[in-house]
Amino acid sequence: MRRLLTFLVRYHYWFLFFILEAASLILLFKYNGYQQSVLFTSAGAVAGRIYAVESVFKDYLDLKDINQDLQRRNMELEQRATRAESLYKDLLADSLHRLAAQEGENFTFIGARVINNTLHKPDNFITLNRGLAVGIKPDMGVVDANGVVGIVYKSSEHYALVISLLNTKMNLSCKVKRKDYFGYLNWEGDDPQFAYLKDLPRHAEFSLGDTIITSGFSTVFPEGMLVGTVDDITDSNDGLSFQLKVKLASNFGALKDVNVIATSGKEERDALEASISDVKE
Repeated sequence: MRRLLTFLVRYHYWFLFFILEAASLILLFKYNGYQQSVLFTSAGAVAGRIYAVESVFKDYLDLKDINQDLQRRNMELEQRATRAESLYKDLLADSLHRLAAQEGENFTFIGARVINNTLHKPDNFITLNRGLAVGIKPDMGVVDANGVVGIVYKSSEHYALVISLLNTKMNLSCKVKRKDYFGYLNWEGDDPQFAYLKDLPRHAEFSLGDTIITSGFSTVFPEGMLVGTVDDITDSNDGLSFQLKVKLASNFGALKDVNVIATSGKEERDALEASISDVKE
């Protein structure tokens, strides 16, 4: 106690100085508006900086929790994408098999993946990652989830080469849905989104947006496979028939998973139709 009193007596003038200084500051800022505004402004700026530093520090401490939450969400999204892709493949296979059942024929669909594809050449081809080992042979139709893609040209044990619809040498027998007017579809080597359905009769009536499907007049594709929609109607070069500009259903720039159509009885029908050439007059 004596030491405390000695300390207070020894340094009493400092305590008196601080008391008087505090009293003068209080009087200055309490009774002078300008000084009050300066004080509040400065105090607000300092407090704002303190809060900003505190916020940055808290955000830094929360980064671990945020990263863990992002990792969890990414895993959930990946799982959902995997389930969606599996469901999509199942739905595609189911829809193709229902089509086969409706046609009353026995079609088998062999899944494959596109591993090479060209778009801007006059004659484009597509390479698949499956071949003879799973039953993929030449002259089998190829479709994806949107529509017709092409026809198998050659196949090896583990790969297949497909003539794309984007091939000037490809002619596909098609018709207008619910109107039964048919012609052949051909790509003219320019825009990969469009091909032309030619040799349609002059008395036929068409509308923009009409659906173009396979005619079923060959053993390659069953009737009713989606090809595209009518985008424009013009006369043929000789003026004797109509020509339809068709927006293709398949996006050839994003081909990934496809199905190859194998038709039972195809060899028998092809052989029978080929026997016509043996008939001599």
